[in-house]
Amino acid sequence: MFFASDNTGPTHPAVLQAVIEASDGYALPYGNDPWAARAQALVREVFEAPDASVHLAITGTGANSMIMGAMAPPWSAIFCHEMAHILIDEANGPQMYSGGASFAPVPGAGGKMSADGLRAILDRYAPGDVHTPARGPISLTNITEAGTAYSLSEIEEIAALGAKAGLAVHLDGARFSNACAALGCTAAELTWKSGVTAATFGGTKNGCMSVEAAVFFDPAYDAAFLRNRMRGGHLLSKHRILSAQMVAYLTDGLWLTLGAQANAAGRYLADGIRAHVEFVDEPAGNLMFVRFPRALHRKLHAAGAQFNSFADVGTGPDDEPIVARFVCDWSATPENTDRFVDLLKAG
Repeated sequence: MFFASDNTGPTHPAVLQAVIEASDGYALPYGNDPWAARAQALVREVFEAPDASVHLAITGTGANSMIMGAMAPPWSAIFCHEMAHILIDEANGPQMYSGGASFAPVPGAGGKMSADGLRAILDRYAPGDVHTPARGPISLTNITEAGTAYSLSEIEEIAALGAKAGLAVHLDGARFSNACAALGCTAAELTWKSGVTAATFGGTKNGCMSVEAAVFFDPAYDAAFLRNRMRGGHLLSKHRILSAQMVAYLTDGLWLTLGAQANAAGRYLADGIRAHVEFVDEPAGNLMFVRFPRALHRKLHAAGAQFNSFADVGTGPDDEPIVARFVCDWSATPENTDRFVDLLKAG
């Protein structure tokens, strides 16, 4: 009953096999090897972007922060949703890599900013006013931290607003594959065809050991990212270990297959618990937030279920509904879910 995070799931066997093969023998370091060239070519192919700059990082936080550092001058503000991972969960990594850029949180229901909501915040940062931060990049997350998904039209509207203001747009795709599978769209449609300037293409949450790709559709930010990666310790000497993971992940569409599997597991879980919990937002993929009584949180945890409870389950009224987060990974089985649902139903 493992629903704490898709980070907790196993590495896919094809990814492990690729790492073993890449480790056999010698290869030049720092990305000057055949595995790196193949990984970059496959990413460009998936994104239908032959001129895109592609660089690998060890973690999603690292990729996000280094991209923000390349896009955001130290005197600027980064516009993101108030629940965004770069704001809440990355310990000011974007500020560190940018040398001091601040955040301009944008509210919005279901973990999504709207174009109108962004416009209202942008209006507070008047161009040319030296007393306020300059307008910096816009960062969207898909699938969002609330488990919802931006539609392509929503991304296009926000990106158009950014383009009008001369702002770059970043897509945090830690769950990129889940978003594509949920929306039934291509990687290109989710990014540059919708006006996105750069994307974090996640692998770690979806069957890889530890690899993320930073994909730039505008080469203007390339050099700054490479400096950030070197300074931040994300340029591995045995870079082929990252590249091999990405090659396996992209070969024969494995990235999208695993994302669809995780989403299907999420739907199976959601269908099983729907009559017994209150959903905070309707889930789009493999991540969901629900409410149910504190006493049931304790019972489920005691039975071995792994999930996040967003309140103290040890103190307070037993019947008070508190929020839980469930996340399914690509390897989740119906049997794993059925056992949990049975316990939940039993109350």
